[in-house]
Amino acid sequence: MTTLAIIGGTGLTQLSDLVVIKREKIDTPYGAPSAEFVTGELNGKAVVFLARHGNPHTIAPHKINYRANIWGLKQLGVEKIIAVAAVGGISHQMPPAHIAIPDQIIDYSYDRKHTFFDDEKHPLTHIDFSYPYNQALRVGLITAAAEVNINVCPIGTYGCTQGPRLETAAEIKRMEQDGCDLVGMTGMPEAALAKELGIDYAALSVIANWGAGKSEGEISMAEIEENLHVGMANVAKILKAFIKAH
Repeated sequence: MTTLAIIGGTGLTQLSDLVVIKREKIDTPYGAPSAEFVTGELNGKAVVFLARHGNPHTIAPHKINYRANIWGLKQLGVEKIIAVAAVGGISHQMPPAHIAIPDQIIDYSYDRKHTFFDDEKHPLTHIDFSYPYNQALRVGLITAAAEVNINVCPIGTYGCTQGPRLETAAEIKRMEQDGCDLVGMTGMPEAALAKELGIDYAALSVIANWGAGKSEGEISMAEIEENLHVGMANVAKILKAFIKAH
């Protein structure tokens, strides 16, 4: 049984070094997941990969069926999820092309299906979400990054906005005042849903650009693509080192 899953976001719609064993479409009580679940081997270990935005990348952050994605992974026996996503940098220690392993979340998203506990089949349960990311999984990723000599920021607060538009400079200023170090669009409800199903969850956040107002001029899509290219290459190295050790 495969216990590790990698969810790929913008810039990571497939794992190039994954030796594919099978592709599965899974029906869930919550509808269709974003894409096929791809089971394969990476560094000789079994892994499930899911493209969060679909493959090709077509599903907007607020349209992702997060419940179907997480439920499907649970059906496959997944016990640990490493979520990869492109984000914007807010605090000074989060420059473009850098990687962060956040330890906290602030949720600014709205109108998303954010819980499994909203029907008769799943009675109301209030999960403890004090620490949204699994600490042991975070430490494993931090250790793996050190082993391949990649400098990562080992803490940070991820602010989840609705998207798909980027934020205004005033919104980023407010988020900074709230204590956010990073801004992304997919961290919630993904992390909470994993917690509800008892799946360990941690994130590798690739900083694609400075948040609005944190640099001169408008945000360049070409610059984002360049930073993602560098950052995702480092993510692949970290993932390989992590899987080798586990």
